[in-house]
Amino acid sequence: MKNRNLNHKDDWQTPPAYLEQLRKKYQFDFDPCPYKHNLDLWDGLEIDWGERNFINPPYSRHLKEAFVIKAVEQSLQGKLCVCLLPVSTSTNLFHKHILPYASEIRFLKGRLKFIGVNANGEPVNNKTGQHDSMLVTFDWRNPVKFPQLIIT
Repeated sequence: MKNRNLNHKDDWQTPPAYLEQLRKKYQFDFDPCPYKHNLDLWDGLEIDWGERNFINPPYSRHLKEAFVIKAVEQSLQGKLCVCLLPVSTSTNLFHKHILPYASEIRFLKGRLKFIGVNANGEPVNNKTGQHDSMLVTFDWRNPVKFPQLIIT
């Protein structure tokens, strides 16, 4: 049985090689929730974002939802927002905020190896996360009636 009393961490770095591929494709100019970010400097939920944004939000339910909603809002202002999210297609978040507003949903084959500190306080960089991942693009400069679903 899983120990659900562990202190799960919410700050995980996107694998650098994968992030570099995304940077080349999308030419990001802002990350509203960078790894190990000091919230005393600024809070990504409280400020306007750049024109081309990469978002790997904290995966705790409320923060993940807040960053997705903010990505939708920013995209409606003409900004590109690309979110790296756990696959969770049965949730209200997916059906109320992702599916209606996404221009593309890309399901990743295999699991990414995020970098961070596990629930036991140990640094990790070679183990996969516990969820599959999807890359969700919100781009209302090029609206579509239904999101393009891709498996890569």
